[in-house]
Amino acid sequence: MGLFSSLKSASSFYQRILPNTLPQTVSVRFASKKTGTSTRNQGKGNSKPKHRGWKRQDSEYVTSGTLLALQRTTRFHPGLNVGFGRNGTLWAMQSGKVIISCEKTDLNWDHSWVRRNYAEREGQTIYKKFFNVIPEKQHQNFRLVEEV
Repeated sequence: MGLFSSLKSASSFYQRILPNTLPQTVSVRFASKKTGTSTRNQGKGNSKPKHRGWKRQDSEYVTSGTLLALQRTTRFHPGLNVGFGRNGTLWAMQSGKVIISCEKTDLNWDHSWVRRNYAEREGQTIYKKFFNVIPEKQHQNFRLVEEV
């Protein structure tokens, strides 16, 4: 019994010196909602830029296949030596100098699409921007030797 009495006296000794040795409970408050976006808001505002518009300026030299303009609707129209892609992309078909011109257009007013989009401008002159590529001069190194 001597062992238990010495342990009991030792525990009372520690209780007098360190009265709060028992672990205390701490209340922790957690967030009631998760941070971040909901499933309804995903994908809005996170789209990558499309970099549409003019890629080459007026009087700039380009090689064949160079993109001249990227567009969603037809703002710029293909002119001389310029290709028109399915998505509205304009590209150079030959190497040369880019010339951008603003030309008068004669629309077919019998067409339903023209009437719908240009109804308020009927009777006015309508101008459109055209991209043209003027090819560089070809070399004159060959001579005609014989005609067929």
